[in-house]
Amino acid sequence: MPCPTPQTEDASSVKKLSVDLPNDSVPAMGRKDSVWSLGEGQAPEDLDKPIDNPPLSILLIEKPQSGSVTVGGDITFVAKVEAKDLLRKPTIKWFKGKWMDLASKTGKHLQLKETFDRITKVHTFEMHIIKAKDNYAGNYRCEVTYKDKFDSCSFDLEVKGLLNQQSALKFHLHMKYSEGQEDAGELDFSDSLLTSFTISGTAREPKQQDDTPEVDVWEILKNARPDEYEKIAFMYGITDLRGLLRRMKKIPKEEKKSEAFAKKLDPAYQVDKGGKIRLVVDLADPTVELKWYKNGQEIRPTPKFIFEHKGTQRIMVINNCNSNDDAAYSVAAGDEKCTTELFVKELPVKIVKGIEPVKTTVNERIELECEVSEEGAQVKWMKNGVEVPTGVRSRYRVKCEGTKHFLVIDDASREDTGTYSIMATGGTSEAHVQVDLKPLKIYQDLQDMTVLLGQPIKLHCEIYPGNVPGRWYRNGQLIQPNDRINIIHRNKIHRLEIETCSLHDAGDYTFVPEGYSQSLSAKIHIIDPPRVHLDSLNFPDNTVTVVAGNKLRLEIPISGEPAPRVVWMKGERVMFLLQVILESGHRVRAETYGDQTSMTIEITEREDSGNYKIVLQNEAGEATASIKIKVVDIPDPPEAPLVPVVGGDWCSMTWEPPKYDGGSPILGYFIERKKKQSSRWMRLNFDLIKETSFEPKKMIEGVPYEVRIFAVNAIGVSKPSEPSKAFTPLAVTSEPTMLVVDDVTDTTVTVKWRPPETIGAAGLDGYLVEYCIEGSESTSLSNKELTEKTKYTITGLSPGCKILVRVKAINAAGASAPRTLQHSILVKEVIEPPKIRVPRHLKQTYTRRVGEAVNLVVPFMGKPRPKVTWLKEGKPIEPSHVSIRNTDCDSIIFIRKAERSHSGKYEMTVQVENHVDTAIIDIQIVGEPTWTSSVLHYSKELVVGNEYFFRIFSENMCGLSEAATQTKKSALIVKEGLQVKIPEYNDHDFKEAPKFTQPLINTFAVAGYNTTLNCSVRANPRPKVIWMKNKIVIVDDPRYRMFSNQGVCTLEIRKPSPYDGGLYTCKAINDLGEAQVDCKLEVKGQCGAGGSPLRSSLVSQSLLELPCCLLLISLLKCLKTVNHLQSQTQVINDQNKN
Repeated sequence: MPCPTPQTEDASSVKKLSVDLPNDSVPAMGRKDSVWSLGEGQAPEDLDKPIDNPPLSILLIEKPQSGSVTVGGDITFVAKVEAKDLLRKPTIKWFKGKWMDLASKTGKHLQLKETFDRITKVHTFEMHIIKAKDNYAGNYRCEVTYKDKFDSCSFDLEVKGLLNQQSALKFHLHMKYSEGQEDAGELDFSDSLLTSFTISGTAREPKQQDDTPEVDVWEILKNARPDEYEKIAFMYGITDLRGLLRRMKKIPKEEKKSEAFAKKLDPAYQVDKGGKIRLVVDLADPTVELKWYKNGQEIRPTPKFIFEHKGTQRIMVINNCNSNDDAAYSVAAGDEKCTTELFVKELPVKIVKGIEPVKTTVNERIELECEVSEEGAQVKWMKNGVEVPTGVRSRYRVKCEGTKHFLVIDDASREDTGTYSIMATGGTSEAHVQVDLKPLKIYQDLQDMTVLLGQPIKLHCEIYPGNVPGRWYRNGQLIQPNDRINIIHRNKIHRLEIETCSLHDAGDYTFVPEGYSQSLSAKIHIIDPPRVHLDSLNFPDNTVTVVAGNKLRLEIPISGEPAPRVVWMKGERVMFLLQVILESGHRVRAETYGDQTSMTIEITEREDSGNYKIVLQNEAGEATASIKIKVVDIPDPPEAPLVPVVGGDWCSMTWEPPKYDGGSPILGYFIERKKKQSSRWMRLNFDLIKETSFEPKKMIEGVPYEVRIFAVNAIGVSKPSEPSKAFTPLAVTSEPTMLVVDDVTDTTVTVKWRPPETIGAAGLDGYLVEYCIEGSESTSLSNKELTEKTKYTITGLSPGCKILVRVKAINAAGASAPRTLQHSILVKEVIEPPKIRVPRHLKQTYTRRVGEAVNLVVPFMGKPRPKVTWLKEGKPIEPSHVSIRNTDCDSIIFIRKAERSHSGKYEMTVQVENHVDTAIIDIQIVGEPTWTSSVLHYSKELVVGNEYFFRIFSENMCGLSEAATQTKKSALIVKEGLQVKIPEYNDHDFKEAPKFTQPLINTFAVAGYNTTLNCSVRANPRPKVIWMKNKIVIVDDPRYRMFSNQGVCTLEIRKPSPYDGGLYTCKAINDLGEAQVDCKLEVKGQCGAGGSPLRSSLVSQSLLELPCCLLLISLLKCLKTVNHLQSQTQVINDQNKN
């Protein structure tokens, strides 16, 4: 719990007491400074509370680290501050302990150094301790401030020889400055109080000759009152009391509860001098007698000490506090006592007598005096607002005699002129100090000199006073000493020595004594023979290269004193005679000035090339130099290029180099191209072409082009050449595709192919067919004239030979690459057994009416051409009754007007050598029906008792009969009562297992075009139809559509591909059984070798190549099947109605 704030009537500031701990009291690394506040009742246990206002900024990027050194050794502590965001140098201070500022203690044992790195923008501050002594050990602190920013860091120094000399810990109260002694600048601890003690249970061995007993400071602090902490710290040299109290706080202790006091006094109070303070305690028993004590002496009520009672509170008021009241106070209640300490803040120090102005001359002694109100007061001397340095090496000394303070300057200089002030806590005083120079006397003045270039120069003068420095000037410019120039000052003599003079050393020299308006002057004149400095121009072989048409200005450095006469010559001809600046006003002019001469050619030409000579003359001698001028230009344009070879989108072009290269080697060429009808040229290369040939590409086929050339050298690009002759890129077609053998006989071979995939702008003129005998290298041309068809028969071949065939496509650009058959062809006709492909509708009885025409087409296959014969009922057919026409692939039987006699079985025989195939076609010719006897029962809508006669017509597919049969007798309807015997009829059973009346047929399809598979099935009840591909059921495949109408089953394949080829099966299932039919589907590819779609002409041609009879037969079979199924369906419907 924090202690309550004492009730004070006057505003008072907190009194802060800070002491340093010895090195072994707290850890050395990272220990930070702290302050123990004893004002306004703050107890030691409240010291660990965090500070409300943290530091505004962190300036240190590298902090000093704790270190150790042996006695007599050196050590350096380094602190670094980053200056990127700082406008000026930060202020740094070094402290030992809490209050000992080391800035004024520098000397041979302590040095402070500051450096700044302009590259990294980092300030480096160093503290060097030289020849350390054992009393240098302790805690140090570094503080950095910049405007409102502040940063600090504490570090420890350990002197290892300390344990071997003394076991007592020395506490240093102040540092002594010994003026004029050998040990000036040392940390003097001779007046410090020495006491030996033990901290944290660690005992140090005292010197054998020292009989001082060891003191346990821990026990003393634990048993002492809080108001005695500071006194014990000063007594035993504790430099960090706050850290020591923190460690004491961590030690567990037993707190005794007070029986007399409900609330005790705070550990400490603070009050301003002349103010009033109230000390309050709260009693647990108001009847207890209370006594107040000051430093152990009982306090009696007086006007200064007033006692008050308020309930259980007992109050002592101290009026008009002064330094005598700064003491320890206690209050006793019975046997218990509580204590506190009162601190009285002193009044500020005032200036009693200020400093007075001083006016003196250089080298005199200055002493400034000031008197303050108190002895031993701390004051600060300032010059022009900056604190005066008072270190060992400083020109300023300060001293104090009682209340008087002095600032002494022994050897005054003009820099000491300024406003000096002294600052105390209660006021300031300032005065102006003026330091003037003594009168100047010249014993020896400077003398004018004339010196040859390269000789030494020595100037000297003698003035009084002798200790006055001065500055040397040449032509008003300050002269700085260097390796060549030496400036000497010895007493009254000032000398300027130049080892080797140059032209720049000529001029007016002046010596100005520092602080005086008088000056000494002399003139130095230097003579130099003329020279031409061509080496400084770095011209290779003294040759200047210039581009024709540009301006050339040659500036040649020259030297010579006096200024030389300049003559320019080209060859042996004098161009210009110059002594001063001349301007001829022509294209070429020359001029000279100062240290150079120049020649200017406004517009250079090729004729300006040549050797130029410069002649310099003056009193000291003559000099000549030569320089060569080379005028270069862009090259001439090349000749018009030639285009010997032209391709589909490229060409080959060549050209000759230009006749004149412009005086610089040709680096390469640029090529441009344009369409003949266009005016816009397009560059083809961005990198120079070294050769004199090029192949332009990516031209449009069929468009005329022109090309031209640019030559390039180091100067630039030439004008373009004349355009080439116009040329048109044309490309041959690609090779023909799908070359196959169509037919082979004993003397001929027929091949067919498809057009090229790429034809191009030149079009397609035709094809050439070439062949060669296998094993022979000679190729024969089959067709001398181009053929436009994609099928050709090679004739005149020898039977049994083998040939290789290739086909070329020809257009205006030439012949394409040939398409060659992969294998040789044997010239021999192949026997193919005959096979009759009976159409589906002819596999059943073919029925026609009397008088109708009969036209049947029956396709067949076989090679060579089969022999076809027809028989009717085993007899030859009469040509007058039936017309038969045979082709290579089918046979047609035609009856113009059918009669009943034409009905019968027709047998077709197809024979190829010993191979025979036959087929029978049943033809039935029907007419109108005729009557025969029959029995008919009819009993509908007859009236009982009436008598009826009946007539009957017959009907077939041709229609009703012409006449009807009439009953000869009448039928009488018997009246009621008569019994009529009705015959019994048995119902017909129409149930039937599935049976395919029309099977599937093997089919060829073209890829990309829809195709269908058809069959018909008869069954009752209605069967379930399943389609399968390669024995796998087709289910939910969007590429297939299945239909079933009146027993006709159809499978539609949408845009088939070669992948869709295979074995297809149609399966019908009902309760009575199942049946299935199969067929093969072959899908021919639609695309050529290149993968591009075929043209419509190719599709049409491929369709035409299929046998026409096969297509017609397939269509007729479909129609036949549909008609047959419809007739069967009609019969079944009629039966169901009956």
